[in-house]
Amino acid sequence: MAKKKKKDGSGGHLLVTLASTGAALLVRKVLTVGWTKVTGKQPPTDLTDPKVTLPEALGWAVLLGVAAEMTRFAVVRATGRRALPEADDAEYAE
Repeated sequence: MAKKKKKDGSGGHLLVTLASTGAALLVRKVLTVGWTKVTGKQPPTDLTDPKVTLPEALGWAVLLGVAAEMTRFAVVRATGRRALPEADDAEYAE
């Protein structure tokens, strides 16, 4: 019986990585603009600055963290369906 050549899906993984990185950068830029419009000042980046308050730093961290993970999840789901190879169920049925 001839063996099937396995696809490793590295092209798909590269696509997912590039898409999620680009989307994360875009979301960060959008959040920075939104934060600046709502609060009137730039988001906190230097935590040693005495002008940065704890609620402000925590708010930015939570907002950025949740948005980044939601974006990564959405991109992996969207590109994963198209780019990553499906597992061959017959290959593992033994």
